[in-house]
Amino acid sequence: MASRRLINVRLGSFGSTQVSLPLAAQQHFVYHQSMDVTAHPDTAVSAIASAIGEPARARMLYCLMDGHARTSTELAVMAGVTPSTASVHLHRLKAAHLVKAIQQGKHHFYSLQSPDVASALEGLCVLTGVPRSKFVPRTPDNLRKARTCYDHMAGTVGVALHDRLHALRWLALASARDATHVYDVTPLGQKAFESLGIDLHAARSLRRRFACPCLDWSERRPHLGGALGAALLKLALKRRWVMQELDSRALNVTNAGRRELHTRFGLVF
Repeated sequence: MASRRLINVRLGSFGSTQVSLPLAAQQHFVYHQSMDVTAHPDTAVSAIASAIGEPARARMLYCLMDGHARTSTELAVMAGVTPSTASVHLHRLKAAHLVKAIQQGKHHFYSLQSPDVASALEGLCVLTGVPRSKFVPRTPDNLRKARTCYDHMAGTVGVALHDRLHALRWLALASARDATHVYDVTPLGQKAFESLGIDLHAARSLRRRFACPCLDWSERRPHLGGALGAALLKLALKRRWVMQELDSRALNVTNAGRRELHTRFGLVF
């Protein structure tokens, strides 16, 4: 409805008088009333499908289906594009929440955002009937199985131990409010680590991260880093579960180590 406003109107030589005239209501653009901002499932699905639908991006995603992280350079080679083009594609995949980036030193490694992404890609793979290729590391055999990564254990043994500690529920994700570490020890894990002779209080008191994932160079999956990872390696060396080669990062798992890894963690090497 038009509003009314008093204005002065001059009537010839007889002066001016106030009259009330109707004024047209001014139209305003209100975003949430004028635009449909409801997120529809079909819109979200089409956006994800569009991100996957480009052949180079699809090759990148399926390259990451084996659970191993890769650099943008490696993904560029797999996708058959230039590194600069690969960076553009990876930015698009990150924006669609299909991949995530992990910084390790001066490199960024990319992996699938979540198991849900892998499940969706697996379903598409079933529809096409095309098997996916297997990751083949190029690391020397003596370093691939077990080696030191600064002061904690890496390689196949390190990655398997990391996964097993989570499966046994000795480790869990730490509170988001705690920026000092990513993993924390559960009550069950506290008893288990203490029974091994690991001083958790001493590990927590060090001026470094307590427990965190460290992306493995050869396996491209995380092994356990931080003070807790260092304590585990120190224990393994002290009890001769592993022995370090001279002038090398390589670790050899001893017969006693194989028995202990199987008995205590359920690992077989």
